[in-house]
Amino acid sequence: METVGRIKEIWRYPVKGMAGERIDACSVDARGIGGDRTWALRDVAREELQSCKTRPQLLTCSARARETGDGQVEVTLPDGSTLGSDHEQIHAQLSALTGKASTLEPLRPATDTNFYRRHKRDDHTWFQELAATFDREPGEPLPDFDLDNQDFADFVSRPGSFFLVTPLHLLTTATLKHLADLNPDGDWDARRFRANFLIDTEASHTGLAEQDWVGRRLVIGGAAMDCVSTTPRCGAITRPQREFAADTGILRTVVKAAEQNVGVYGETVMPGEVRVGDTVCLI
Repeated sequence: METVGRIKEIWRYPVKGMAGERIDACSVDARGIGGDRTWALRDVAREELQSCKTRPQLLTCSARARETGDGQVEVTLPDGSTLGSDHEQIHAQLSALTGKASTLEPLRPATDTNFYRRHKRDDHTWFQELAATFDREPGEPLPDFDLDNQDFADFVSRPGSFFLVTPLHLLTTATLKHLADLNPDGDWDARRFRANFLIDTEASHTGLAEQDWVGRRLVIGGAAMDCVSTTPRCGAITRPQREFAADTGILRTVVKAAEQNVGVYGETVMPGEVRVGDTVCLI
């Protein structure tokens, strides 16, 4: 095994599409980090789950798990006020924010497939809407969408979860430094990329370090995970959040110089505990 770095930050995002909470330690299993993406916004008219791709206003909110451990979450709104997921006004407040009648919903069983389905008024509009969220300029490529995957076409997220691809996402400081060197005027705040684990890489690992790990396994603290694919980026990384402004230029850099990707998706292969400062080893 080769030591490639240490865990610098751990993040979980209790509400899909909202900013999350930085934590010191977590449990990792096949469903990802405990408490991650356990709630999501659902558009009432479309009967469809929404994310920061489709409702970028969500990024101006943040969410944290309630310390009582009752499964509810606390949502901090753009004005700094906080409402619980069980507060009578939470649906109205989020509907006003997004401009669409919406409800905040917890995970449902995988058998409730209708809850996770895409809204499709015809055979092609859904894909046009998805492609538009990537905010590409003329001449810029789109990711290679897996349109032959029927689950991808039919569901906003994998039934039983609020993840479309995998439950884990990794990012390295090497990648952020590399992109900042290419575009020093860009705002490369790691929070834009919504990774679960930010890895402070060893000096020998430079460039888009984690993209070289696809197809390999990482041991992180007491857990292990496979790096299964790179993470194509959409317009969500350019959106403002409560502590920083919009920056559309960084997406141009990502598309041109990083083959559209920042970070990698991961699948848990050995459950365990992970803490800030834990060594990250590549098998």
